Amino acid sequence: MDDLATMIAGTTGPTAPARLRALLEAELERGQRELVRKRSGYEQPVLVAVGPAAGALRAVAPAGPALRADPDAVNERTWLLVAALVGALVEVAGSGTLRVGALGGHLALEVPGDPEDSELVPLAFEAHVEGVDRLRARAVALPGSVLAAVEDLREPIGAAHPLVVAARVAALGGRPADPASMEEHEDAVLAALDGAVGPSRPHDDPDPARRVARRILQRLDGMGKWGGYHTEFAHLARGFAGNDRALAQEVGEALLQAGLLEEKPSVGQRHVYLNSRKAAEIRRMIDTGELPSGMKLPTR
Repeated sequence: MDDLATMIAGTTGPTAPARLRALLEAELERGQRELVRKRSGYEQPVLVAVGPAAGALRAVAPAGPALRADPDAVNERTWLLVAALVGALVEVAGSGTLRVGALGGHLALEVPGDPEDSELVPLAFEAHVEGVDRLRARAVALPGSVLAAVEDLREPIGAAHPLVVAARVAALGGRPADPASMEEHEDAVLAALDGAVGPSRPHDDPDPARRVARRILQRLDGMGKWGGYHTEFAHLARGFAGNDRALAQEVGEALLQAGLLEEKPSVGQRHVYLNSRKAAEIRRMIDTGELPSGMKLPTR
């Protein structure tokens, strides 16, 4: 990254953009290798790059562009790096409209905004990423010509995709890489997404356990709890009262047993997230109440 920073400071001549792109590509490849280590960026920070585009702010991260469709395409630390970058872009641009594409084999992000504000993104990114565990990362501002080859910019697939949720949380003034901030803005995000995740009414299901299961899945889906976004198992009972709180814990175990939820090992706490390989069954259960084959819910 020192080579890249030096190049930026002294960029001149017609070959400068090509040389910067080559250095950026090397840094992004290094970043992807760093992000699978137990600690990332401790010897040299992981790099993300930002720059101006036509009527927009643009960025690229050391993550695969498949993340646009598949929340499980990256590991948790890579996801939190991307979430912090989304947060910084939205904070500076003042817009929660996000498009996602590719620069070579790397994830590109774009939000509408004043191109001249791209130089403000690195400072915002520093604040968004500072709390991510075992990660040291830095954003660098590049000339627009270096990021001009971004391709296939489109919205993330799905109204409740974690990238969409991250942008919405940032637009509300939150920090999408901070779990506490995500929890703080959960009700507002769910209210904004109401109707976007389907016309279903799990609340009206006459079967108590199935009603609780559908509500849990609907809330987790609405908050984008796929892949890198997860929640404490104990939080599955949030929003339920009386006997339904205890029932929610039992239902949570049943959802894990059926493979609709997956568990992330964590020190002292159980964390769960939606299993993207079961997305069709999850959405069908939310919308219609149909249980996956062989799934058993507790009876009361």
